[in-house]
Amino acid sequence: MTIGIVPNTTKPRIWEIVKRLVKQLEANQINYLISESIKDVHYANDKKLNGAVLLDHSRLFEQSDLVISIGGDGTMLNTAYEARESQTPLVGINYGKLGFLAEFDITGIDELVNSFKTKEFVIEERMALDGKCNQVEETLYAVNDIVIDRGRWPKMIDLSVKADEEDVSTFAADGIIVATPTGSTGYSLSTGGPIVNPKADAITLSPISPHTLTMRPLVLSSNQKITITAHSPYKNIQVICDGQRVYYFNPPATITITKSDKHIKLVHTKGNSYFEILRKKLLWGLDVRTNTTKM
Repeated sequence: MTIGIVPNTTKPRIWEIVKRLVKQLEANQINYLISESIKDVHYANDKKLNGAVLLDHSRLFEQSDLVISIGGDGTMLNTAYEARESQTPLVGINYGKLGFLAEFDITGIDELVNSFKTKEFVIEERMALDGKCNQVEETLYAVNDIVIDRGRWPKMIDLSVKADEEDVSTFAADGIIVATPTGSTGYSLSTGGPIVNPKADAITLSPISPHTLTMRPLVLSSNQKITITAHSPYKNIQVICDGQRVYYFNPPATITITKSDKHIKLVHTKGNSYFEILRKKLLWGLDVRTNTTKM
């Protein structure tokens, strides 16, 4: 087995985390490759990794059996975007805030490496989204969500939504979030969207501050084609993929969103439960009156 390592080099002391991981991999006789981005971190006087193989991300994904992303959920999403062509399985070590996708803490490195050695892990496929705007050829891609919003315009915009060419609704709002089950615990959740189990084959539409009490989140089949047309008096409409890649289109802009044929693959140890992560990291179901979790 060969493990690829992709660290977020903007994080403080990331070099120490990489060294700790490499030490465990070597102790368990597991091969590893490291992203050449590690060169951004000064380690010229550190002999530990002088003989390590450093590769660009394209070659690293191709030559690795699975890739470890070290950072927060944002790092994990960026790594997933870069791995979309190779579809190399990914696992995250959280060195950020929440760590919902990057579910392993740095204190769990030993446990994670041991699961590689004993093959006590599972690989789970997660849905991603493709988006097409009528103004460009580029295909938008998102693991969590595609957000269509007002951008710098201080007022609401008008949004028309269709599902499989059937009219759903036209309403005024700050925007709309189209989320996968993976993304349902992200931005979508903060706007009142539902938590969707990753095993569900669904896409959620969550309006952002709609100007009507009756406009609520909607759950659709992932096999449906979603078409959203955004009208604004401003010069452009803003579209954001996974909170990282930002696009600007002239209004009226029509964006068609479908399930992507490029899934992502996430590695989980067999002891990790989705609902346990919900309870532990989002405090879901926590009864603050008794400080216990309702089961």
